[in-house]
Amino acid sequence: MNAWKNERYVLWDLDGTLTESAPGIINSVLYALEKMGIYEKDRAKLEAFVGPPLLESFQRFYGMTPEEAKTGMEYYREYFVEKGMLENQVYPGIPEVLDRLNQRGYHLAVATSKPEIYSRRILDHFGLTDRFVYVGGSTLDETRCEKADVITYVMETLGISPKEHPILMVGDRLHDVQGAAVNRIPCLGVLYGYGSREELETAGAVEICGTVAELPEKVERCFEGLR
Repeated sequence: MNAWKNERYVLWDLDGTLTESAPGIINSVLYALEKMGIYEKDRAKLEAFVGPPLLESFQRFYGMTPEEAKTGMEYYREYFVEKGMLENQVYPGIPEVLDRLNQRGYHLAVATSKPEIYSRRILDHFGLTDRFVYVGGSTLDETRCEKADVITYVMETLGISPKEHPILMVGDRLHDVQGAAVNRIPCLGVLYGYGSREELETAGAVEICGTVAELPEKVERCFEGLR
């Protein structure tokens, strides 16, 4: 009972939740598509690439075969590693929110579909890494890329489970909500990222947060529901 009361874990999505990463992701996708002879003029259309695994997105939105999608991902990474990774910025107020939650005794970790090696570099660049007990992401070979698998991996690495600890996922897309549900934990959906209220509510988010400033209160409310 003491462990349940005192060890509260919040798992955070990265893109669209901690950082505004669309510019770098979209530029990387445009680069990959052009290398494959596809000239996309609608940048807004490519916001759909923010969050989901790349292989899935190339196949879903451009009808690529698995092999073509793999090639697209390789081209994407050429640009992303050189430039796109840091065409990115932390949402204003996020460092303060993380500090406040840490001060309140929450254990914070990252669970993102972005490759772990890139996620760590981004968080290091923005000086956020030390605010988390662990940063977990996908593998470069895409053997661990689905959000549910990443969340499982992070919980196993931390040695926690929803049977023994209150755990909350925070994210901006349906993949965050669905991945959390597979792992039997609730998800707080945020609207300042790249998903809509309808998307998050339909997926089953237990609470919706409109702004960064509301996060501490919304996180507290979600954990009250877990008691």
